[in-house]
Amino acid sequence: MSIAVIAFFNNKGGVGKSTMVYHLAWMFSDRGLRVIAADLDPQGNLTAAFLDEDRLEQVMPGNTHPLTIFGAIQPLKRGTGDIADPHVEIVSDRLGLIVGDMAMSTFEDQLSEVWPKCMDRDERAFRVISSFWRVLQRAGEQHGADVILIDLGPNLGAINRAALIATDFVVIPLGPDLFSLQGLQNLGPALRRWRDEWKERLTKNPVADLALPPGSIQPLGYIVLRHTVRLDRPVKAFERWTAKMPTTYSKAVLEQEVDPSLSIDTDPSCIAKLKDYRSLMPLAQEARKPVFFLKPADGALGAHIYSVTEAYKDFKNVAKKIAANAGLKALS
Repeated sequence: MSIAVIAFFNNKGGVGKSTMVYHLAWMFSDRGLRVIAADLDPQGNLTAAFLDEDRLEQVMPGNTHPLTIFGAIQPLKRGTGDIADPHVEIVSDRLGLIVGDMAMSTFEDQLSEVWPKCMDRDERAFRVISSFWRVLQRAGEQHGADVILIDLGPNLGAINRAALIATDFVVIPLGPDLFSLQGLQNLGPALRRWRDEWKERLTKNPVADLALPPGSIQPLGYIVLRHTVRLDRPVKAFERWTAKMPTTYSKAVLEQEVDPSLSIDTDPSCIAKLKDYRSLMPLAQEARKPVFFLKPADGALGAHIYSVTEAYKDFKNVAKKIAANAGLKALS
């Protein structure tokens, strides 16, 4: 039985995907799950959140990249073998990281090239397309993981297609703006198309013992991030966009008829509306820890202490809801 993979993805950038994966990876592990956080965005923002510059230099020595996601797929990319054993960077007892790498962008053309070849029962095409999933599963087995969370770049290219095929579930972070909604409108049809195309390709697998991802890509819901609040109410400029989210998500992602009475507060697909915790983020980045683990020694003083406590409650509730929706074991 494979380990559950949850992707955080939106076609729109700047909505806090990496921040969400980083904080939820810590929260899941704090509540008792063993977690792999995987950075499949060539920009490497998730990796930079976990690792300081000294460690980054050590895991990216020259052009060999043995300790990154690129190192694990490099033999396959070069045509010298299949995937290599992935390196899992140990962050804590229950949390490991698959390190991102800008060199991943060089894999895009090959992933695009082999996609149609799967229809011709080409073995190497299937090995390339399934490489992310097989790396993730092998890393998860090594770490004894209960769940794998992956961070993706904001595009609909071949890397993200292969990465999403490797996922069981997808959570869509949204910012309260027009471009997030446009990204959502693009994303829904793309997810359905990739899921259907991969389902067709699965019937063409030429190697009986080659394990392949089911590619279920099941939507778990959306999270509204950077939800700017003033006196506990959304700033008026954002209200119009948040009001459109239930309708847009239902139509674009779920292909369901829209209940006109549905609001963002009653929409079961809305996992959470999260504040941006702007005053805490610089402290968290300096301390290299999530906002909900900040201490007075990190500069979290006065009103910040209340915000830290609230952040822990918020992210705990998000983690519990995602775990329940994904059928993971109950969090402590």
